[in-house]
Amino acid sequence: TVLGFVVGLALSFRSTTAYERYSDGRKSWATLSVQARNLARNIWVHIDERPDHAKEDLLSKVTDINMILAFAVSLKHKLRFEPYAHYPDINSLVSHLDTFALAAHKEENTIEHKHSPWKAVGIYLGIPFAESNPRKVLKRADRPLGNLPLEILTYIASYIEEVSVNGTLKNPVITGQIMTAIAALTDTQSSAERVLTTPLPVGYNILISQIVLLYVYLLPFQLYDALKWITIPGTIAAAYIILGLAAIGNELENPFGNDVNDLPLDDYCRELASELDTLTSVPAPRFSDVVRGCGGTTENKVLWPLSEGGFDQWHERSLRDIRSALKSKVIAGGKMAASMDGSTVTV
Repeated sequence: TVLGFVVGLALSFRSTTAYERYSDGRKSWATLSVQARNLARNIWVHIDERPDHAKEDLLSKVTDINMILAFAVSLKHKLRFEPYAHYPDINSLVSHLDTFALAAHKEENTIEHKHSPWKAVGIYLGIPFAESNPRKVLKRADRPLGNLPLEILTYIASYIEEVSVNGTLKNPVITGQIMTAIAALTDTQSSAERVLTTPLPVGYNILISQIVLLYVYLLPFQLYDALKWITIPGTIAAAYIILGLAAIGNELENPFGNDVNDLPLDDYCRELASELDTLTSVPAPRFSDVVRGCGGTTENKVLWPLSEGGFDQWHERSLRDIRSALKSKVIAGGKMAASMDGSTVTV
C-alpha cells in the first residue's frame, strides 16, 4: 500500500506535467490562429489598391497573406525538426524567397530512407528505442539552416513598411495593430519552441521509471499469499494500468509530432489555408454597399422583425419616423420575449 501510494504520486506528477505541455502547445497554436486571422483581415481590408497599380497592389496583398500561411506551415515543420523548404505543403509558398532553408537544401534530403521490417514494426507500435532521433536532420546539415518562420515574418513586416511608405496603408492605428500581430506571432513561435525544448528533467524521468518498474516487479510477491494463481492475471492487469499511465506521459510530452496522440497540426494548417482563401475570394467590402444589401440574396431589412421593409423603403421616410420605429422595436421585442406561443408581434 505504501509503495502503491508513492507510485500513484509519481504517475500523477508525470501525467500532469505532460498534459500541461500538451495544453501549452495547443494554446500556442490557438494564439497563432487568432493573430493570423487578425493580420490577414487587416491587410485585406485596410490596405488600399491604387487605381494605376491595382493589379500589382492586389497581387502583393495576396502574396503577403500567403506568407501568413507559410509562417504557420514552416513553424509546424520546425517543431518537427524538418528545417528545409522542399516539403510539398510549403515549397510553393516560399520557393521565391531568399532563405537559408532553401539555400541549404540538397537533393539527398528528398530521399526517404527505408527501414528494416523489424524497425518499421517498432515505429508503428511506438516502441521508443525503435524510433530515430529527429534531430539527426539538423546535425547532418552542412550549411546554416536559419530560422524559416522568423525570416518569413521579416518579409511580412517589410511589406507593411512598403505600403506605409507608398500611402496605401493610411491609418496609423491599423499599422500599429498589424505590427502588434506580427510581434504576437513571434511570441507564439517562442512559446511553442519553449514547450518543445524544455522537457521534463532526465532525473525525474529515470526516477519515475525506476519506481514504476520496481512496483510492478514486487507486486506478485505482495499478492501471492492472498490470490494464489490469480496473482498472474492480477499482476498483468495492474501492470497494464500502471505502465499505460507512464506511457501516456511520454506520448503527451511532445505535442507537435506525427503520432496519433499529438496535435493535428496538418489539419490546423489546412483550416487556416481555407480561411485565408475564403477571405481573399471576394474584394474587401465597402459598408456603403453592404447597407444597401448589395451582393446578398435579399435587401437589407434594417428594422427586422419590426418591419419587413428594406433600406430603400426606410430611406424614403423621415428621420423622425426612423427614430420612432427604433423605439417601437424595443417594445415589440419585449412583447415577443413575453409571448409563450412564439407568435410575431406587429406594431
